[in-house]
Amino acid sequence: MSARAVVLGGTGFIGSAVLHALARDGLAVRAVATRPTPPPPGATAFEAVVLDLTAPGALAGVVADADVVVYALAHRSGSGSWRAADGDAAAERVNTGLVLDLVDVLSARGGPPPVVLYAGTKSQLGDTDRVRIDGSETDRPRTPYGRQKLAAELALTAADADGVLRAVSLRLPTTYGHVPGSGAVDRGVVSAMARRALAGEPITMWHDGTVRRDLLHVADAAEAFRLALHHVDRLAGRHWVIGTGRSAPLGEVFREVAGLVAELTGREPVPVRSVPPPGEVDPGDLESVEFDASAFTAVTGWRPRVRADEGLRDTVARLVADGAAHR
Repeated sequence: MSARAVVLGGTGFIGSAVLHALARDGLAVRAVATRPTPPPPGATAFEAVVLDLTAPGALAGVVADADVVVYALAHRSGSGSWRAADGDAAAERVNTGLVLDLVDVLSARGGPPPVVLYAGTKSQLGDTDRVRIDGSETDRPRTPYGRQKLAAELALTAADADGVLRAVSLRLPTTYGHVPGSGAVDRGVVSAMARRALAGEPITMWHDGTVRRDLLHVADAAEAFRLALHHVDRLAGRHWVIGTGRSAPLGEVFREVAGLVAELTGREPVPVRSVPPPGEVDPGDLESVEFDASAFTAVTGWRPRVRADEGLRDTVARLVADGAAHR
């Protein structure tokens, strides 16, 4: 029988992409989410579980027989934002509490330690004077979200050291794109700005456009998780930075998005404007960053395959098609 991978957050943006990648790799996959998960193409064995994992005891049943657990859950507010405020119990529960529950469940299970692949973020790093990060930096998260994610990652690392599980955390940059056939929605900044342009609204940014971002296509992110599983013996027990190693000024990215929307719809491009940031802006929103994945590549051979121009065009084309289908 093939190994069983349980993806917590199987209908989410990252979770659905990893689910598809692991299914193609021949694993039996179980997707756990709060809504039904479409079966990934090529799955040899697939199970969809609709479940509120925050309910007491809900987690234990779905990971009891797992060889691999992918933690791709993310709390989102009513507005769809992943940002968390101090004292937000719901965010704390999903971002940290469920990971602590997972460690407890796996500690009591016995048998060979399962692999836990964790979807991390740059927010865990927080305050740094580096533009190019490689994973060697000291973590000083500045936001509740970053502190919650870091606490979860540290709990997994400690459990790895105790032999309870084998944990690999992949810290991802700005991720975009779509997962064909999954129904997952990309709520990141690239697609958000494309949706504004499709609605005929100006694309706005909280800076002069020179802030740079490392943009990683979701297919490349999913491939990193797949390869992490193949090389877990050399990766377990720490976090790894995943990214393209290149960054682009967001002003240029947004103008390209506006141009692609115009080209694909036959309309005039919407303007790209700088606006004052709101009072609650995360300082990281105004900082340039790129991710040096050379350490991960040296172990796994992973490299990003989707070119930025191709990824942006494909992303905008999909949103245009989706919009036409719903008119």
